[in-house]
Amino acid sequence: MSLARSLFPALLCFLSSIAQAQPSPGEFPASVPVERGAFAESLHLDGVIEAVQQSTVSAQTSGTVQKLPFDVDDSVAAGDLIVQLEDSEQRARVNQARAGREEAQAALADAQQRYARIEAVHERGLVSRQEFDQARNNLAAARARMERAGAALAEAEEQLGYTRIVAPYGGILTERHVELGEAVNPGQPLLSGLSLEQLRVVVDLPQKYADLARSERQARVTLADGRVLETGSMTFYPYADPETHTFRLRMRLSEPNGSLYPGMLVKVAVPVGSRATLWVPFSSLLHRSEVRAVFVLNDQNRPRLRQVRTGVRDNGRIEILAGLSEGERVVIDPSLLVGSERLNLSGAAEPVKGEQE
Repeated sequence: MSLARSLFPALLCFLSSIAQAQPSPGEFPASVPVERGAFAESLHLDGVIEAVQQSTVSAQTSGTVQKLPFDVDDSVAAGDLIVQLEDSEQRARVNQARAGREEAQAALADAQQRYARIEAVHERGLVSRQEFDQARNNLAAARARMERAGAALAEAEEQLGYTRIVAPYGGILTERHVELGEAVNPGQPLLSGLSLEQLRVVVDLPQKYADLARSERQARVTLADGRVLETGSMTFYPYADPETHTFRLRMRLSEPNGSLYPGMLVKVAVPVGSRATLWVPFSSLLHRSEVRAVFVLNDQNRPRLRQVRTGVRDNGRIEILAGLSEGERVVIDPSLLVGSERLNLSGAAEPVKGEQE
């Protein structure tokens, strides 16, 4: 006995469980033709959201950690003080450099005055050429010492500024590498953080699909609740992972809205092919357990229940793998037929096309 006939009692039981409505005898049920259309086959992969801006701030001068205003998981704004180092040594160097600059300024003023006097009398021939050249050279040396003193002061002030470490951008602190009272040296990591304002999705593509993905440059990113995320530019890494032999794909997210966080998993659908298949509205499908069926209208517009095999669901429609032909008309809302005068259950069920007893 065929599969369809063996499932016929289940179909009858299924129909009796559907909420019944009574259309008028002359009313024709709304129907649509079975359509053939293309379906883009996609490879579904797990992607991970990560922050575009994530970095570790390191010390640029030596000192002892004096203040840590923020802790891990705290939010900071761009420019906020996140680490304060003890700065007495740097301030002393600034004062010393400032005094050296003032001394250089005084020496430069003296050299300028001496040169001006000697230049005036040199024009009248009252001093030798040697004295004039010496005064001019002393003035040039005083100017060089002034520039060196200014550079030393700028360097000292810069080292003093390094004792105040501020957030380079707004975000969240993710890790703290030092504690209060700890001595640090240049290059030592202090704090790590990331920004939630710019996010991206990273996914690893199998090697066999990498070339196709590069040429198509299309991908669909969805959350667990089905919401589709808007993505921007796509970046394909030009090398494969030596262990997994996968190519990494990176996509910028265009809508970080506070509900997305680094480390979240998302689904990434990458087109890998296309096929022609038959489609009907998903609302036309009757299903219970493993039974799938639709009402097909014959030439006299009489509905006949026919078992079908279905495939994927896409945008409110369902793929028909077997049981229907292109152009046949199916009832859009089959619940309106159950219990109506238009439906004759005896002999109303048809097997899947192609199945024999």
